[in-house]
Amino acid sequence: MRKVKILISGRVQGVYFRLFTQNKAKHFAIKGSVKNLPDGRVEIIAEAGNMAIEKFIKWCHKGPVTARVDHVEITELQPSELLTSFEIK
Repeated sequence: MRKVKILISGRVQGVYFRLFTQNKAKHFAIKGSVKNLPDGRVEIIAEAGNMAIEKFIKWCHKGPVTARVDHVEITELQPSELLTSFEIK
C-alpha cells in the first residue's frame, strides 16, 4: 500500500479537474480526496497499491484535456488504509 500527496499547478481550477480526477481514481481503485487550494493549485491525497498509484501519477502529469498541467509535486505519506472512498472536497 502506498499513499501520496500530489500538488498540481497550471490551469487546473475551473476546468473540471477535480471531477476528472475522481473518475480516474475510481477507475484505478484509489482512495483519497481532491481539492482546490487558494493558491490556484489542486491537492490530491491518494492511497492504493504501488502500480495503481504510479498509473494515477502518470495521468496527473497530463490531466484532463480541459486542463494544462505545468508542475506536479509528489510527497510520500505514511499509508493509513483508513480511507474508504475518493472524495471531492
